[in-house]
Amino acid sequence: MGAHSRTAAAPAVRRPSRPAPAGRDRYFDTLRALALIRVVTYHTFGWAWCGLVFPSMGIMFGLAGTLMAKSLERPAAKVLKSRLRRLLPPFWFWGFFVVLAMLIHDWMPGWQIVYWIVPLGDPPGNAWGEQAWEILWYLRTYLWFVLLSPALLWIFRKAAVPVLLLSLVPVLVLNFLWSGPDNRFGSALWDLSTYLFCWILGFAHREGVLQQTRPVLVCVLSGAAMAYGAWYAFSHQAGFGTYDLDEDPLAQAFWSAGFVTLLMWAKARYRIDFARLTRLRALDRTVTVFNARAVTIYLWHEIALVLAVPLIDRFWDVPAFETYLPLDSQWFMFGIGWILIAAFVLLCGWVEDVAARRKPRLLP
Repeated sequence: MGAHSRTAAAPAVRRPSRPAPAGRDRYFDTLRALALIRVVTYHTFGWAWCGLVFPSMGIMFGLAGTLMAKSLERPAAKVLKSRLRRLLPPFWFWGFFVVLAMLIHDWMPGWQIVYWIVPLGDPPGNAWGEQAWEILWYLRTYLWFVLLSPALLWIFRKAAVPVLLLSLVPVLVLNFLWSGPDNRFGSALWDLSTYLFCWILGFAHREGVLQQTRPVLVCVLSGAAMAYGAWYAFSHQAGFGTYDLDEDPLAQAFWSAGFVTLLMWAKARYRIDFARLTRLRALDRTVTVFNARAVTIYLWHEIALVLAVPLIDRFWDVPAFETYLPLDSQWFMFGIGWILIAAFVLLCGWVEDVAARRKPRLLP
């Protein structure tokens, strides 16, 4: 998976006062919920066009970047400790079951098992458990961004607009000049470079840079970035075997950059908050659960989809199910997958409460 784009701002960056909102920002919360839904949809159907319609990973890195910039108004050491505490326990809890299952299926790890403790590199695993652990690239990339954020934010504040624009350079270098080492470090370098713009764009939103940007510049540069990303994806199908952005880091970087820039700029410019969402209690409640259980949903969704297959196979043994249910439909598997995800949220979501030092609850 990959993501990025361009944005321009006024030469002088002023930091307008930003009164803290009374509650959570429902615009960002809704984007995160939609991003999670899109991830599950893509992993169910494999539609190559999903990333073009809604580049979920770029959006999630952009949202995480702006929240990280907000958090770093406090001492950096405390912020890093808090982020690690919130991320690692749910990962350890999930990892215990995945590692145990792989050990039962003839896997014997070496020293690289340390990455199952702190995923600074891709945790090892066997082919049997690949569908479960292959999603950990996101946690690894997020963890590195968190650790690098104090330095990145300090650099960004020195020259906001140049740093934002130059954040697209690393993925260009990797794509055209040097592909990096073929190891865990190389994989991390590619993902960090792909989503660096989106993360720093989150800084730009929080620091008040985006709201000073002229609409024409935003539309032109974002449109140019998306056009380049789309052109690169479709013109290099022969090399990647698809136009799927998740297979093409450069296309992902530029398309996501332009797309996320427009979302962030619209938020800053027009102060979109989706406050009316609170009037729709069921929908508002769903968005709340998705955000409070985001790590749980992301970690367990692939396992839910894997378990949906043998579960549906058992349905074929029931004549009524075979007759009246669309057991061979991917949409049916999609529905069963979400039922199992809901079960994992109820059974395992409390770990996120414990990690956040809140009272454990079935649902937030």
